[in-house]
Amino acid sequence: MNTLPQQLANGLLLGSMYGLIAIGYTMVYGIVQLINFAHGEIFMIGGFGALTVYAYVLPAGTSVWAALPLMLIGGGLIAILFAVGAERFAYRPLRGAPRLAPLITAIGLSLALQEVVRNFYPKADKARVFPKLGKGSYEIGSLTVTNADIFLISIAAVCMTGLALFVRRSRTGRAMQATAQDPDTAQLMGIDTNRIIVIAFAIGGFFAAVAAIAYGFKYGHVEYRMGFIMGLKAFTAAVLGGIGNIYGAMLGGIVLGIAETLASAYIDGIPGLQQLGGASWANVWAFCLLILVLLLRPQGLLGERVADRA
Repeated sequence: MNTLPQQLANGLLLGSMYGLIAIGYTMVYGIVQLINFAHGEIFMIGGFGALTVYAYVLPAGTSVWAALPLMLIGGGLIAILFAVGAERFAYRPLRGAPRLAPLITAIGLSLALQEVVRNFYPKADKARVFPKLGKGSYEIGSLTVTNADIFLISIAAVCMTGLALFVRRSRTGRAMQATAQDPDTAQLMGIDTNRIIVIAFAIGGFFAAVAAIAYGFKYGHVEYRMGFIMGLKAFTAAVLGGIGNIYGAMLGGIVLGIAETLASAYIDGIPGLQQLGGASWANVWAFCLLILVLLLRPQGLLGERVADRA
């Protein structure tokens, strides 16, 4: 139990990353009722976009701290481009189709994006080393944190606060709420729903890129397959918090991250459960938590609709 504060901190960090990605799932679902299973690959592409800026655009030897703003801009723009492109060319033509059609399209797009990166990005078939955000670590009481940890928790807080203010106070944010509540009526009231949907995809893509950059700093690499499991976990977080609820996405991510971390650290210390602990069982316990929440509260922790909580 002496390690409990550190494990809680690790869970908060992991959950913040899940939450940043989950916002993309939940915003799109809240507005167009679409599960964008290609969103995990948007996350992956954002990471490779940031790596491209550092490795191929900036001069060799550039400080990571100096490169960080350009990495955020470059990774974010690439992720937004692919997210908006997916909406325009893959999902919009199927908007009036049965729900199974865009779902299958999303799965196909996910696989296609993986293969595009694997085949055309230099050495993407192996994990590409990501620059480190400084080498130091800091002792805060019984906690040990790194620069990557500080960046992750700080950027997650900034992104979430900015999104909350945008949704609550801007005209576009209120238009997003109206479109989520009733897209047909919103269109009759003069709201360009296509524009609102594009903005939702763009915000989700940018947040996914931010999460990918934080992932690269924390784990030291990016790879073409990283979007699959992270996207699946983020989708789980979105469902856990209440699919369509932007605050629920972050809450679901944090709950999932803490539960996964604690299960990995402590389950094997319970008599009779020694074989069910460790990192290899983390995914199992994460989905057990999801099943439990859905059995007890099917709408998720905070409810379903983005308009209800914005």
